[in-house]
Amino acid sequence: MDPPGYNCFVDRDRMDAAVQDLGPKELSCTEPQELKQLARQGYWARSYALRGKVYQRLIRDIPCRTVTPDASVYSDIVGKIVGKHSSSSLPLPEFVDNTQVPSYCLNARGEDAVRKILLCIANQFPDVSFCPALPAVVALLLHYSTDEAQCFENACRILACNDPSRKLVDQSFLAFESSCMTFGDLVNKYCQAAHKLMVAVSEDVLQVYADWQRWLFGELPLGHFARVFDVFLVEGYKVLYRVALAILKFFHKVRAGQPLESDSVKQDIRTFVRDIAKTVSPEKLLEKAFAIRLFSRKEIQLLQMANEKALKQKGITVKQKSVSLSKRQFVHLAVHAENFHSEIVSVKEMRDIWSWVPERFALCQPLLLFSSLQHGYSLTRFYFQCEGHEPTLLLIKTTQKEVCGAYLSTDWSERNKFGGKVGFFGTGECFVFRLQPEVQRYEWVVIKHPELTKPVSLEAAATPSLLGRPTSSDPADRLSPFLSARHFNLPSKTESMFMAGGNDCLIVGGRLPALQAGLLPALGHVAQEMGAKSWGVPKPLPWRVPHVRDRQRKRAGTVGAGAGAGVGAGIGGSTVGAPARGTEGQPCGFREVSGRAGAGSPSKRGC
Repeated sequence: MDPPGYNCFVDRDRMDAAVQDLGPKELSCTEPQELKQLARQGYWARSYALRGKVYQRLIRDIPCRTVTPDASVYSDIVGKIVGKHSSSSLPLPEFVDNTQVPSYCLNARGEDAVRKILLCIANQFPDVSFCPALPAVVALLLHYSTDEAQCFENACRILACNDPSRKLVDQSFLAFESSCMTFGDLVNKYCQAAHKLMVAVSEDVLQVYADWQRWLFGELPLGHFARVFDVFLVEGYKVLYRVALAILKFFHKVRAGQPLESDSVKQDIRTFVRDIAKTVSPEKLLEKAFAIRLFSRKEIQLLQMANEKALKQKGITVKQKSVSLSKRQFVHLAVHAENFHSEIVSVKEMRDIWSWVPERFALCQPLLLFSSLQHGYSLTRFYFQCEGHEPTLLLIKTTQKEVCGAYLSTDWSERNKFGGKVGFFGTGECFVFRLQPEVQRYEWVVIKHPELTKPVSLEAAATPSLLGRPTSSDPADRLSPFLSARHFNLPSKTESMFMAGGNDCLIVGGRLPALQAGLLPALGHVAQEMGAKSWGVPKPLPWRVPHVRDRQRKRAGTVGAGAGAGVGAGIGGSTVGAPARGTEGQPCGFREVSGRAGAGSPSKRGC
């Protein structure tokens, strides 16, 4: 077989070791679905020539803005920009954020060419302010381009994509930072064991997750990155989330049980990714990535939008040049020891709870709204103190030293829309948890098991607890966009079944049968794996209910951490239930998602 015709930028020996040119030479497929399957299967991965052709075709089909620089533009400007400088001494554009150019299988000429191309891109795209992924993209494309000008044109088309539904690379610090937050949210939901490990060993877990794009664009070896890029060009940005989640799952599998140090975990993951070929093949990596039942592209876009909105409200839109990455912890961790005091939880426990709430709300310092020590046990007073704030965190401590609580995504004022009746509201981001005697967090099982939303009986459908609440026309308004039931195409009767409040009781955790003359416990049933293990309705206990904290002032973007409501004459001390083993009742749709023994904490996102 004739040796493949590599271009002049490639080190032939390294390329031969990375890509064995044994595959097909042509691709006749035109159907998007078939192309998607071929990309995932690696149809053109073993042919250097075919991969180059496919890249040209896929990038040519990207919808771009009218004026997009092409190869001829590069030929016109490269001499003026580079001048007489040596290519190897050229500075990289500021938007790469000091990211080094990965060499992959490029020779010295190829590495110099990447620098020239990046400078020319910076000249043509003054609106690109932060894009640390671009050096890796340009370096990879150069392996499969006939010359520098073609590589420049392809990179420009990726940046100039104007299809709002087809995001390719982050081009601003705001987009990059919100992507990191979105990845953290996805880790909390889909990599709970790995998240537990990260929280246990890292003081600021989001600083670890902020590295996720570097794992892909720079640390992955060429054979793995090229396979990811094959699928990325066909399916878009969501593939990157999938692969990064898969990397974290494999890292946890390999390193679980081994000692990890807080100051080295980021470097440990980078090292694992660089050496991933020793333990995980590209095929296994993609297989794991696509085995994850991830949210839809639309839902992820809504989450990204909400995270961007939260960052804007905090004034975080550009990277501060004078602040190093290690000093940006205030962006991600708002629970400061000097500003936080609670009779129920320690600062460490509060930080653990903060690692469960959505990333966009973890930006904000908790604000105390209600404490039974300060405000007493009036349910009316509880509503008065909490209304107008969302989300809130409810913390309850019993006289037996048990601590439990709930993350409540929706303003308690929503209860007023039901005309005095007890109607349920809230979104799938709500969750319940306990801290003592052991840490457990429970998510809304309906989200993972839509089959639980089978048609209910007429009798059940007639109950006030199934009444739906009106929804905002703008999904960003509530900063709780994609986990509302309507975004899962669930029946409307399942949309509002988490929290409710009346004049004599408040309920958290779902619809439960009334007992003890109208007494409705708040946490109620928690079903593990659709009822395999359930918590019964709690026995009445003399609850001590100190704190309701809020992190969002009048829906402006700060979230609450709160505690306490053993309030109201009708509910006495049984507002939030602790488990009473063996009590029977109707499950309210929660599954146990994680527990913790020691310093770690479970996943962060609600349901």
